[in-house]
This record gives sequence, C-alpha cells and structure tokens, in this order.
Amino acid sequence: MVLNKEDPNYRQCSISVMDNIADPDITFDENGICNYFYEYHKAEQNHVVKGEEGLRECDLILQKIKRQGKNKKYNCITGVSGGVDSSFVVLKAKEFGLNPLVVHFDNGWNAEIANNNIQNIIEKTGFDLYTLVVDWMEFRDLQRSYFKANVVDLEALTDHAIICTLYKLANKLGIKYILSGSNIFTEQVLPKSWIWKKHDSVNIRSIHKTFGEVPLKTYPLLSSINLLYFNLFVKIRVINLLDYLDYNKLEAKIEIKNKLGWTDYGGKHCESVFTRFYQGYILPVKFKIDKRKAHLSTLIFSKQITKKEAQKELDLPIYDKHLLKVDYEFVRKKLGFSEEEFDRYFSELRVEHKFYLFEKDNIWDNYPILKLLRPILKILKSLK
Repeated sequence: MVLNKEDPNYRQCSISVMDNIADPDITFDENGICNYFYEYHKAEQNHVVKGEEGLRECDLILQKIKRQGKNKKYNCITGVSGGVDSSFVVLKAKEFGLNPLVVHFDNGWNAEIANNNIQNIIEKTGFDLYTLVVDWMEFRDLQRSYFKANVVDLEALTDHAIICTLYKLANKLGIKYILSGSNIFTEQVLPKSWIWKKHDSVNIRSIHKTFGEVPLKTYPLLSSINLLYFNLFVKIRVINLLDYLDYNKLEAKIEIKNKLGWTDYGGKHCESVFTRFYQGYILPVKFKIDKRKAHLSTLIFSKQITKKEAQKELDLPIYDKHLLKVDYEFVRKKLGFSEEEFDRYFSELRVEHKFYLFEKDNIWDNYPILKLLRPILKILKSLK
C-alpha cells in the first residue's frame, strides 16, 4: 500500500523534502532529520574539497593530466549530453587549458535542444567530438526488454553504454583521465531502490536474453573484469571535477548560457525525450517515485535552495499535460508497443533487477580465478 500525505504514518524530513513516500526505508533521528542529510554531509566531507584548497587540488590534478598527456592528441576524455553538468565540465576543460576528446552517446532519444547545445559547445570550444551511434533496432530491443522485465532502472542501458564507451576509448587512445560531471553538490541523494548498478553488464545480458529478439552487435558492454583491468592495471582515473569547484547549478547555467550559447531544457537530465518521459511519467505512475524529491533535497543540503523553494517546485505539475500527451504517443510508437501493451505495462507489478541475475551468469562462476580473491575482498570490505 502506498502512503499519501494524509496518512497518519506519513513523515517528511525536517530539513529536506525526502519522505517515506519517496523511500519507505528512510530513517529519521529524534529531530526528524532523515538519513540522507547525514549521508550527504559524509559524502561531502569525504569527496568534496572547497574554496582555495579545492582550487589548489584541482590545479595539481590539471598538472598531472597535462604532464601525462604531453605530446598526445588528447590529454583527457569527457562525455557530453547537452545537459548542465557535462556542458559545464567541457567549458572548464577549455578554460583550464585541457584538450579532451568530447564523447556523446546517441541513443536515438535526443531532444533537438540537446543537439543544438552540443553543436554550440563544440563550435565554441573547438574540441573534437566523437559520437557513438548504436544501431537503433538493437537499442530499441534492449529498451523493450527492460519494459517487459518491469525493472525500475530503464536508464541503466544509456548510463552503461556511456561508461563503457569512455573507458574503452580512453584505453584505445592511451588516455589516463576521464572528466566526469558527476558531483556531490547536485546528485548525492538517490535511494538505492530507485536504481541499479550502472556497470552491471551481466544484468543487461540476462534481461536481454530473457526478452530480447535482436542480437547485440553494436551496443557497448563493459564486464566487471574489463572495469577492474582499466582501473587497476591501465590505471584510468575518473575525475569528478565539479567536486573541487564549489559547484552551483544556477550559477553554472548562467555561465554556460553566456559562454557556450547553451539553452535550458527544463528539468534535470531532460535533454533526452525518453528521460523526460521516464522521470516525469514512468517513475511516478508505475513505480510511485517522484525523482524531484531527491534532486531538490540534494540542492537543499548543498545550500543552493531552501526547503520552501523546493516544496514550491514540488507543488507544480510534474509534467505539462499537452507535452505528456505528445511524449506518451511518441515513446510508445518509437518503441513499437501497441496501445494495449503500453497501457498494460503501467499496471504490471515491479520486478527487481536481481531477479534476472542468472546463476550461470554470475561473475564468480564465469571467472573461477576470482574465487581466490573473495576472502581478500571480504576482509578489505570489513576494514572500510
């Protein structure tokens, strides 16, 4: 049974807008402060370096990137979606004197405004752009498989492909640094029940094996072994650049508008039509998840907005009615679902991702040598 605000058991964090509707597993202290407040500040303490110290550490990282990338065509690599965070990272790379290869993953769902933003970014910075275009029938079949599986993280397919592409290109070109737009200031709060592990190719293969019809030939997959190899042996390092720059989302928007001709698309990650529909309709209707609560709560914790401002945002409709009608039909037809199939999808129960982790696909069984590492990994984990 889903709670509502009138329910006597309803509780909202006294600081943020996270509540036990958004996350039934949320906890509160004696002051009504939720666990996400403490998790945010722990993450900030461990990963964020502010002020002058942050700039000094950032400068040291930049020096390493330039030194290791000397005499190479590119000294780093970064992804770009046309959204705020990735666009700001590309701008900073230009201002810091770096020469990244800018990578875009085209999954067939880009909003026109995102394509224009990317084009403007490349024209303004002069950086080279590499665009990976996956065969649409393959990617559509993968997305259809995820719908049929009734799992929550429909964006895992795009996120995995981006991560895979960045690592494999970096390895191929001898690049040691990936600049990421991921950051604590705007992205820290995210209940684990809303997402699945982005690097999990086993889950992707298992779901596709169960429901897919089109062989995967162009979709990039990154196994756990590949990831381990790239991190430990090739020593490719991911730099969350924004965690050193006192990142402020509103200020970043103004800066990229002025310097890159960037246009606001409205909503976090809504540079994709599918993401807009997923966050604005699929999550709240099928999974009872309003992702705005997490995004806004993170901004409250990082002191970029107040709780009152966040609540005012939540009081607005999550989707414009006219746009929803257009997007609903567009997404349904583009994915090849009949009206009956699509309507039925929204009434079917959620299935957890782990249900599709077939035993024969288990990484420890695929790579027996790793069984020797399991006791060591357990000890290391217990020491954290």
